[in-house]
Amino acid sequence: MGFNIKLEADQIPEKHKSYMLVANHTSMLDIMLMLSVIKQPFVFIGKKELGRIPVFGFFYRRTCILVDRKNQKSRMAAFEEAQRRLKQENSICIFPEGGVPADQSIILDQFKDGAFRLAIEHQIPIVPLSFHDNKQRFSYKFLSGKPGKLRVKIHHFICTKELAATDRKQLRDQTYKIIHQELTNPTVH
Repeated sequence: MGFNIKLEADQIPEKHKSYMLVANHTSMLDIMLMLSVIKQPFVFIGKKELGRIPVFGFFYRRTCILVDRKNQKSRMAAFEEAQRRLKQENSICIFPEGGVPADQSIILDQFKDGAFRLAIEHQIPIVPLSFHDNKQRFSYKFLSGKPGKLRVKIHHFICTKELAATDRKQLRDQTYKIIHQELTNPTVH
Protein backbone atom coordinates (compact mmCIF):
# COMPACT_ATOMS: atom_id res chain seq x y z
CA MET A 1 0.00 0.00 0.00
CA GLY A 2 3.04 2.27 -0.04
CA PHE A 3 3.60 2.64 3.70
CA ASN A 4 7.02 2.46 5.36
CA ILE A 5 7.05 1.90 9.13
CA LYS A 6 9.65 3.76 11.19
CA LEU A 7 9.63 2.30 14.71
CA GLU A 8 11.54 3.52 17.75
CA ALA A 9 11.09 1.77 21.08
CA ASP A 10 12.22 2.63 24.58
CA GLN A 11 11.14 -0.88 25.62
CA ILE A 12 9.83 -3.94 23.78
CA PRO A 13 7.01 -6.08 25.21
CA GLU A 14 8.21 -9.54 26.21
CA LYS A 15 6.51 -12.71 25.04
CA HIS A 16 4.37 -14.56 27.58
CA LYS A 17 3.61 -11.39 29.53
CA SER A 18 0.41 -9.41 29.52
CA TYR A 19 0.31 -5.68 28.82
CA MET A 20 -2.23 -2.95 28.29
CA LEU A 21 -1.41 -1.47 24.88
CA VAL A 22 -2.62 2.13 24.60
CA ALA A 23 -2.29 4.35 21.51
CA ASN A 24 -3.81 7.42 19.94
CA HIS A 25 -6.59 6.76 17.42
CA THR A 26 -6.73 8.76 14.19
CA SER A 27 -7.20 6.35 11.30
CA MET A 28 -8.29 2.94 10.09
CA LEU A 29 -4.55 2.25 9.79
CA ASP A 30 -4.20 2.24 13.59
CA ILE A 31 -5.36 -1.36 13.91
CA MET A 32 -3.11 -2.63 11.13
CA LEU A 33 -0.13 -0.68 12.45
CA MET A 34 -0.63 -2.08 15.96
CA LEU A 35 -0.73 -5.61 14.50
CA SER A 36 2.48 -4.86 12.63
CA VAL A 37 4.56 -3.46 15.51
CA ILE A 38 3.43 -5.67 18.43
CA LYS A 39 4.72 -9.21 17.93
CA GLN A 40 2.87 -11.07 20.67
CA PRO A 41 -0.73 -12.21 21.14
CA PHE A 42 -3.17 -9.45 21.97
CA VAL A 43 -6.80 -8.64 21.42
CA PHE A 44 -8.49 -5.32 20.72
CA ILE A 45 -11.44 -3.97 22.62
CA GLY A 46 -13.48 -2.06 20.09
CA LYS A 47 -16.81 -0.49 19.23
CA LYS A 48 -19.53 -2.93 18.27
CA GLU A 49 -20.82 -0.71 15.46
CA LEU A 50 -17.58 -1.16 13.46
CA GLY A 51 -18.51 -4.81 13.04
CA ARG A 52 -21.11 -3.70 10.46
CA ILE A 53 -18.56 -2.33 7.97
CA PRO A 54 -18.46 -4.60 4.87
CA VAL A 55 -15.39 -6.87 4.66
CA PHE A 56 -13.53 -5.03 7.48
CA GLY A 57 -16.36 -5.90 9.89
CA PHE A 58 -16.05 -9.62 9.14
CA PHE A 59 -12.44 -9.68 10.40
CA TYR A 60 -13.05 -7.13 13.11
CA ARG A 61 -15.77 -9.25 14.74
CA ARG A 62 -13.41 -12.23 14.86
CA THR A 63 -10.40 -10.43 16.31
CA CYS A 64 -11.95 -8.02 18.82
CA ILE A 65 -13.86 -7.97 22.04
CA LEU A 66 -16.85 -5.94 20.92
CA VAL A 67 -18.53 -3.44 23.20
CA ASP A 68 -21.63 -1.30 22.87
CA ARG A 69 -20.53 1.66 24.98
CA LYS A 70 -24.14 2.80 25.51
CA ASN A 71 -25.14 -0.55 27.03
CA GLN A 72 -24.04 -1.30 30.62
CA LYS A 73 -24.47 -5.06 30.12
CA SER A 74 -22.26 -4.99 27.01
CA ARG A 75 -19.58 -2.95 28.80
CA MET A 76 -19.57 -5.44 31.69
CA ALA A 77 -19.39 -8.44 29.32
CA ALA A 78 -16.45 -6.86 27.45
CA PHE A 79 -14.67 -6.19 30.74
CA GLU A 80 -15.16 -9.83 31.82
CA GLU A 81 -13.93 -11.15 28.45
CA ALA A 82 -10.86 -8.92 28.71
CA GLN A 83 -10.15 -10.32 32.18
CA ARG A 84 -10.43 -13.87 30.78
CA ARG A 85 -7.99 -13.07 27.97
CA LEU A 86 -5.50 -11.50 30.37
CA LYS A 87 -5.51 -14.69 32.45
CA GLN A 88 -4.50 -16.54 29.24
CA GLU A 89 -1.34 -14.35 28.99
CA ASN A 90 -2.78 -12.24 26.17
CA SER A 91 -2.36 -8.50 26.08
CA ILE A 92 -5.20 -6.07 25.51
CA CYS A 93 -5.20 -3.11 23.13
CA ILE A 94 -7.51 -0.19 23.76
CA PHE A 95 -7.60 3.14 21.99
CA PRO A 96 -8.62 5.14 25.10
CA GLU A 97 -10.00 8.09 23.15
CA GLY A 98 -12.98 5.81 22.49
CA GLY A 99 -13.05 6.64 18.79
CA VAL A 100 -11.58 8.91 16.19
CA PRO A 101 -12.37 12.58 16.87
CA ALA A 102 -14.63 14.12 14.21
CA ASP A 103 -12.62 17.34 14.44
CA GLN A 104 -9.48 16.64 12.38
CA SER A 105 -7.57 19.39 14.22
CA ILE A 106 -7.65 17.49 17.55
CA ILE A 107 -4.22 16.05 18.21
CA LEU A 108 -5.30 13.78 21.08
CA ASP A 109 -8.82 13.56 22.49
CA GLN A 110 -9.61 12.96 26.16
CA PHE A 111 -9.02 9.42 27.44
CA LYS A 112 -11.66 7.19 28.97
CA ASP A 113 -10.84 5.15 32.10
CA GLY A 114 -11.41 1.51 30.98
CA ALA A 115 -7.85 0.62 29.94
CA PHE A 116 -6.42 2.04 33.14
CA ARG A 117 -8.96 0.33 35.36
CA LEU A 118 -8.16 -3.05 33.77
CA ALA A 119 -4.41 -2.49 33.97
CA ILE A 120 -4.57 -1.64 37.67
CA GLU A 121 -6.93 -4.50 38.46
CA HIS A 122 -4.58 -7.01 36.77
CA GLN A 123 -1.36 -5.23 37.79
CA ILE A 124 -0.09 -5.22 34.19
CA PRO A 125 2.09 -2.49 32.70
CA ILE A 126 0.70 0.18 30.40
CA VAL A 127 2.53 0.32 27.06
CA PRO A 128 1.96 3.79 25.59
CA LEU A 129 2.36 4.04 21.81
CA SER A 130 2.31 7.17 19.66
CA PHE A 131 1.19 6.85 16.02
CA HIS A 132 2.33 9.98 14.18
CA ASP A 133 1.31 9.85 10.55
CA ASN A 134 -1.78 7.68 10.25
CA LYS A 135 -4.23 10.59 9.93
CA GLN A 136 -2.27 12.05 6.98
CA ARG A 137 -1.73 8.66 5.32
CA PHE A 138 -5.26 7.25 5.60
CA SER A 139 -7.82 9.36 7.45
CA TYR A 140 -11.52 8.73 7.84
CA LYS A 141 -12.26 11.40 5.23
CA PHE A 142 -13.29 9.84 1.93
CA LEU A 143 -10.56 9.80 -0.76
CA SER A 144 -7.90 11.30 1.47
CA GLY A 145 -4.38 10.20 2.24
CA LYS A 146 -1.20 9.23 0.48
CA PRO A 147 1.64 6.69 0.77
CA GLY A 148 4.61 7.43 2.98
CA LYS A 149 6.25 6.95 6.34
CA LEU A 150 4.32 5.76 9.44
CA ARG A 151 6.28 6.77 12.54
CA VAL A 152 5.66 4.81 15.75
CA LYS A 153 7.09 5.38 19.21
CA ILE A 154 6.78 2.68 21.87
CA HIS A 155 7.39 4.52 25.13
CA HIS A 156 8.77 3.29 28.44
CA PHE A 157 6.19 1.10 30.15
CA ILE A 158 4.22 2.48 33.08
CA CYS A 159 4.18 0.14 36.06
CA THR A 160 0.84 -0.44 37.79
CA LYS A 161 2.14 -2.57 40.64
CA GLU A 162 0.82 -1.38 43.98
CA LEU A 163 -1.62 1.06 42.33
CA ALA A 164 -5.22 1.04 43.54
CA ALA A 165 -8.45 1.75 41.65
CA THR A 166 -8.33 5.29 43.03
CA ASP A 167 -5.09 5.86 41.05
CA ARG A 168 -6.67 5.27 37.63
CA LYS A 169 -7.23 8.96 36.82
CA GLN A 170 -3.59 9.74 37.65
CA LEU A 171 -2.47 6.78 35.49
CA ARG A 172 -4.76 7.92 32.66
CA ASP A 173 -3.41 11.47 32.83
CA GLN A 174 0.21 10.27 32.95
CA THR A 175 -0.31 8.10 29.85
CA TYR A 176 -2.10 10.93 28.04
CA LYS A 177 0.77 13.31 28.78
CA ILE A 178 3.38 10.87 27.41
CA ILE A 179 1.55 10.30 24.13
CA HIS A 180 0.56 13.96 23.71
CA GLN A 181 4.15 15.11 24.31
CA GLU A 182 5.42 12.77 21.57
CA LEU A 183 2.72 13.86 19.13
CA THR A 184 3.45 17.56 19.64
CA ASN A 185 7.28 17.21 19.86
CA PRO A 186 8.23 14.09 17.89
CA THR A 187 11.37 12.15 18.73
CA VAL A 188 10.85 9.74 15.81
CA HIS A 189 11.90 11.27 12.48
